[in-house]
Amino acid sequence: MDSLTQIVLGAAVGEAVLGRKVGNKAMLYGAIAGTIPDLDVMAKHFTDSVSAIEWHRGITHSIFFSVLFAPLFGWLISKLERKLPATWKDWSWLMFWGLFTHPILDAFTTWGTQLFWPFDLRLAFQNIFVIDPLYTLPFLVFLILAMRQKRDSPKRWRYNAMGLVVSSLYMGLTLVLKGVAYMKITDSLEEQGIAYQQMDIRPAPFNTILWSANIDAGDFYLIGNYSFFDTSPMEFVRYPKNHHLLGALDGNEKVERLKKITGGWFTISEKEGQLYFNDLRFGLMSLEANEEQFAFNYKLLPNNGDLLVEETPKLKRDGKRLLSALWERMWGI
Repeated sequence: MDSLTQIVLGAAVGEAVLGRKVGNKAMLYGAIAGTIPDLDVMAKHFTDSVSAIEWHRGITHSIFFSVLFAPLFGWLISKLERKLPATWKDWSWLMFWGLFTHPILDAFTTWGTQLFWPFDLRLAFQNIFVIDPLYTLPFLVFLILAMRQKRDSPKRWRYNAMGLVVSSLYMGLTLVLKGVAYMKITDSLEEQGIAYQQMDIRPAPFNTILWSANIDAGDFYLIGNYSFFDTSPMEFVRYPKNHHLLGALDGNEKVERLKKITGGWFTISEKEGQLYFNDLRFGLMSLEANEEQFAFNYKLLPNNGDLLVEETPKLKRDGKRLLSALWERMWGI
């Protein structure tokens, strides 16, 4: 999830674990714990693009990391906050839950997380977008209300608990909505007589009313969007896989790693003699039927026997255009 959401979750968890002993300091260190796992994004400054993608939500988002580093961070905080009535074990327990709930939350997103690192298993339930105001804003309001109460006030505990409960209930609701959307999309495929091998669905950005579907239909993918407000049959747009365009690059070590990262959901496109690796998991840059630009795609650049992989930058104007289109499409337009 986005940084604000992880800060809110970490602060709420910190308050639940140690708020009655140390007050707002529990929220502060919980928020820090909720931020630490995402420091893995710094890898992009020290390594190549493919390695940076692999490391993101890798070891720092694992149970192993939480168990290993919670006591270390707890010891450090106990030295910094000697005047507070909390022990090294107290701070370690707070840091563990702050670190551990971060990847748990991320597991519900499209990107997923390697919770069981070093085992090669990425959890991605794909039932919530990385930024969802309906999850974060009520959670934030309850946290602020709790923060304004005295340390020993019953209202403080109650507000914080309400934030955790409401956000968790909404998360559960998104799983139900995904199940309903899955059935609706499956029905549309059957009604249109479309044969397929696999289907992958996820919520569109910032909401859980509009859902996007990737359909593996053999030599091509079908991509479609379904809104709970739709009144007309679902439409699918065809995208050839074009895996053959890789040519001699097929089997290249970096290309194989990209395939693994995407779980096989990718297409290859060629523009002006340049090859692009398109990650289908995060959708397109617009909802137009002729859109060919994917949110995440990578330029493949052979270079003296090596292969450079460069992520194509995203433009702000494309994001604004997509948001406007999503708002209309969400209401069934």
